[in-house]
Amino acid sequence: MATAKHKAIDLLRRDKLLDRKHAELGVALEARQETEATDVDAALRLGRILAQLAPVEPEVHGLVALMEIQASRITALYDALAQLTPSPIVELNRAVAFAMAFGPAAGLEIVDGLQSEPSLRNYHLLPSVRGDFLARLGRFDEARKEFERAASLTQNVREKRLLLDRAAACRPGDPPGRAGSG
Repeated sequence: MATAKHKAIDLLRRDKLLDRKHAELGVALEARQETEATDVDAALRLGRILAQLAPVEPEVHGLVALMEIQASRITALYDALAQLTPSPIVELNRAVAFAMAFGPAAGLEIVDGLQSEPSLRNYHLLPSVRGDFLARLGRFDEARKEFERAASLTQNVREKRLLLDRAAACRPGDPPGRAGSG
C-alpha cells in the first residue's frame, strides 16, 4: 500500500509539473506569436508606406533616394517575410520594393503574377500599383485602364478622385514617372 501511495503521489507531482510546464510553454508561445505578428504588422506597414510613396511626385522621389539605396535590403526583408508568412498582400508589397530596387519592369513581373489571385480580385491597390508601374514604363493606355479599374474598386472618395486624376493624366506626352502627378 505504501508503494502504491508513493507512486500515486509521484504521478500527481509529475502531472502538476507537466501542467506547469505546459502553461509556461503556452505563455512563451503566445509571446513569440505576438512578436511575430508585430514583426509582420511592421513589415506590412512598411509595405503600405512604400506603396504610397511609389506613385508620388518626382520631387518627393528625391527624398526617397536613401530609401532607394536600401531598397535591396527591403526587398530581402520581403523575401524573408514571404517565406515566413506567404500572402498575396506581402507579394504586392514585395513588388513595390522590387520596383524601387530594380525598376518598374521587375515590380510589374511580380504584380502580373498576382493578377489571377482570387483574394486580390477586388483589392484596389493591385491595379493601382500595376498602373503606376505601367505609367513609369510609358505604357499609358494600359496604365489608364488600371487606374480606372482601381478607382472602380475603392469606396474611398478621395482615393477614387486621385486614381481618376492619375488615369486622366496618362497621356503619351507625359514622361514615365510623371503620369498622374497632376
